[in-house]
Amino acid sequence: MPPPAQGKSPWAGGGTGITCYEVSLESFVSKRTLLPLLALLLALPVRADEGLWTFDNLPLDRMKAKYGFAPDAALLKRLQAATVRFSGGTGSFVSRDGLVLTNHHVGRGAIQQVSTAEKDYIRNGFVAATRAQEIPVSGMELMVLTATRNVTTEVLAAGKGLAEAEAAKARRNALSGLQKAEEERTGLTVQPLTLYRGGQYWLYGYRKFTDVRLVAAPEMKVASFGGDWDNFTYPRFDMDFSLFRIYVDGKPYRPEAWLPQATTPLANGNLVMVSGHPGTTFRQETAAQMAIARDAIWPGRIAAYLRRRAALAAFAATGPEAKRLATTARYGVENAIKRAEGMLMGLRKPGNLEKVAREEQALKARLGGDPVLASWDRIAEAAQRQKTLLPEAPLRENLGCALLGRTVTLLRLGTETRLPSEKRLPEYTEGALKATRDRYGNSAPVHLDLEQAQLAAGLREAQELLGAGHPAVQALLAGRTPEAAAQAAFQATGMADPVKRASYLAGGPALDQDSLVAFARVFEPLARAAQLRYQEQVQNVLDEHGGRIAEARFRLLGTSVYPDGTGTLRLTYGPVAGYPANGTLIQPFTTFYGLFDRAAGWGPEAEDGAWSLPKRWHERRSSLDLATPYDFAYACDTVGGNSGSPVVNVRGELVGLNFDSNIEAQAGYYIYDGTSKRSIAVDARAIRQVLTKIMDARHLVDELDGR
Repeated sequence: MPPPAQGKSPWAGGGTGITCYEVSLESFVSKRTLLPLLALLLALPVRADEGLWTFDNLPLDRMKAKYGFAPDAALLKRLQAATVRFSGGTGSFVSRDGLVLTNHHVGRGAIQQVSTAEKDYIRNGFVAATRAQEIPVSGMELMVLTATRNVTTEVLAAGKGLAEAEAAKARRNALSGLQKAEEERTGLTVQPLTLYRGGQYWLYGYRKFTDVRLVAAPEMKVASFGGDWDNFTYPRFDMDFSLFRIYVDGKPYRPEAWLPQATTPLANGNLVMVSGHPGTTFRQETAAQMAIARDAIWPGRIAAYLRRRAALAAFAATGPEAKRLATTARYGVENAIKRAEGMLMGLRKPGNLEKVAREEQALKARLGGDPVLASWDRIAEAAQRQKTLLPEAPLRENLGCALLGRTVTLLRLGTETRLPSEKRLPEYTEGALKATRDRYGNSAPVHLDLEQAQLAAGLREAQELLGAGHPAVQALLAGRTPEAAAQAAFQATGMADPVKRASYLAGGPALDQDSLVAFARVFEPLARAAQLRYQEQVQNVLDEHGGRIAEARFRLLGTSVYPDGTGTLRLTYGPVAGYPANGTLIQPFTTFYGLFDRAAGWGPEAEDGAWSLPKRWHERRSSLDLATPYDFAYACDTVGGNSGSPVVNVRGELVGLNFDSNIEAQAGYYIYDGTSKRSIAVDARAIRQVLTKIMDARHLVDELDGR
């Protein structure tokens, strides 16, 4: 529209001559529109409550002051005991008989593992009508945190007075020794934990469960409704849940605590809490590290993910069974791409890195002439070296082939364990050795065709990044194409067989005749050299000087701040809340109405059926209460690893299941901005209705209700 006349309000219409200073709200709008406008003006943005808080250090006073509520010790103990750790995610006990609720996408690998071409539970869903029909998942391990111990004093003492490389190694070895002693003392699976980037060191002891069985899962079409298009967006319509059961000695496990179903309806503005295992975050990195992440690390990662997605798509195109086998891997890569793009968007957002730099300068000013100030320069130098070593990432990451990684572990178990613990690679030190052996021996099925395709993709990536003339590339390819080299490596291997893999640890002729072992013998020294270069030139410096900065920050701030995410148990909290976007306010709840509307609006053919619903959902639509809340947004600080986390009300009752966050939230891995950062959960009321009306699983709802 044309610019307003001099002195006129741009909103004054009809040539009234009323200036913006003279117009009143009542003269500007009619009474008919006054109340809606007031509601919009009063709906100020809700900020998410920042913090990935450890259970031993919760901001209870802050919660009490803001919400008039803080969880007591009994509620926190119950919540911790009911929270279950999955590989890469979270779950929770939801019945007295060991029933565990998590996301479909967290359990998807297990669901696919027990599926076949004839019984495709990814496509068609699954419900065990009786406990005898629950399907064991070979190799699946779930953990529950049962003990924690602060060992900061002992670990810091080990490195005191040493040069940075020696100090870092001495602390790692001290922590590893404490881990081994704790495992022997308690019989638990113990994880060493570094918090505040070296400000604190802990040991977390877990009870491990290995008899895990699939109980129920909806069809992937509804669990991941909208596919990659809707991933990291909101409003959302995903029924992203699955149910497993833990058994001990052949009987359903009786957990110490489980989460009851909510007895009062969840509403907009209600305070909720999330107990889960948020993955690695980088909020305490320096501005120099974040700049390298923005300019090199994440652009490089996205390019690698795109190459892997293309390789998986090519593999999937070879046939229906290949397409089925590649489903979970493709979903994981697509998820990683979109998350990385969101993180990069946050790092590039104007003002974000400037904010980090200002906070950094303020911290430096408070430190005065402290020698720790030199650590910022050392980290900046290491970050530049990190950039130059990025092309070697495929070598450090086993070329993206999990089975090659196991084969490398086999070789290193034979060599590293003959060295003194202090001279070994970190995952082979005494404390870490048991976990490394367990990962090697995991009995989950391996699909050789898929592994071979991933090895070929990794070799091609190394060739592109390092160049065809690089010595490592020449040694691995030996004049062949990446595809031919991968085919030769998989030509005659027993590494996919858990029995053969176990026998290989004893050595013998079979080991020497294995084609993948032969390939790994060429690859391992190249990978080791790349790993040691990165460790010595980058990681040791970042650990040592990042730890010095963290220690200095810790002296000033103590536990008034929270540590970065580490994949270990944390609590976050905040209200159910929408947020401003696209020129309006985004609603806090979606409903079944919206699900069917979105499906109808796109039709079943759009984007390879991304918004199509399974046949039985249409057939049973009339049995549903379409007004039931389906998914909801809430202002809690969550990141990857919180997938599957229980969302509870102030009574510790289950109200939802965290499964995602919006694209704006991905910046939170580095820089927290609570104005539009929202987590997204499946509403527990919707799960109950789907189990009852769609999946014929009334018996599971009765179990959730304690009947």
